[in-house]
Amino acid sequence: MSGHSKWATTKRAKAVTDAKRGAIFTKLANIITVAAKEKGGDMETNFNLRMAVEKAKSANMPKDNIEKAIKRGTGELEGGQIEELYYEGIGPANSQFIIKVLTDNKNRSAAEIRHLFTKHGGSLGSVMWNFDKKGIIRISDLELKISDLELELIESGAQDILEEEEGITIITKIPDLQNVNKFLEDKKVKSESAEIEYIAKEESQVDEENKEKLEKFIDALEENEDVSDYYTNINI
Repeated sequence: MSGHSKWATTKRAKAVTDAKRGAIFTKLANIITVAAKEKGGDMETNFNLRMAVEKAKSANMPKDNIEKAIKRGTGELEGGQIEELYYEGIGPANSQFIIKVLTDNKNRSAAEIRHLFTKHGGSLGSVMWNFDKKGIIRISDLELKISDLELELIESGAQDILEEEEGITIITKIPDLQNVNKFLEDKKVKSESAEIEYIAKEESQVDEENKEKLEKFIDALEENEDVSDYYTNINI
């Protein structure tokens, strides 16, 4: 699956350099704010918020920043209105990208995303037809014997279980994501992430020359504060 770059994203978020820390924290704060706005600030009842806060903690985001982001979402603190937007486009080497943006200025974001595609030899365009929305849980514990839990995971709603070089990826239907993650929590299995992602129906490979171009484009996306996430059909 085209999730290998997502594993890399998760690891980079933890080992982020000081120069990029501000951008990472801005992204995480926006994710928390939107989650709190949608379903409230109680992490016991708001699954998306709990996952967003866990992600922020794993990136060593200060507790004060997390609390402010939650209060901004619930309206306890003033702040610009954060909107969730999606852009589709063709990147380097005919790669397909869906880019999730959280922003307080959609005109600025639209111009920046268009510029990023153009700068790296691509353009905005429809690619959503090649993607399905799925629940994705990633577990980085390489010592975990996931086969011991396979039957129970399937009963909980897991559609597929992939043992990859970077860790274990569990795919679910969207309504079953929370239930499968809860099963893992009850088994004391810590997930690296648990969220809804766009997964390509058909994947593509790239050669070494285009791989470098693609990685530069991905780096540019990750450095943009408005880009919350991205999904690609390229198996890097």
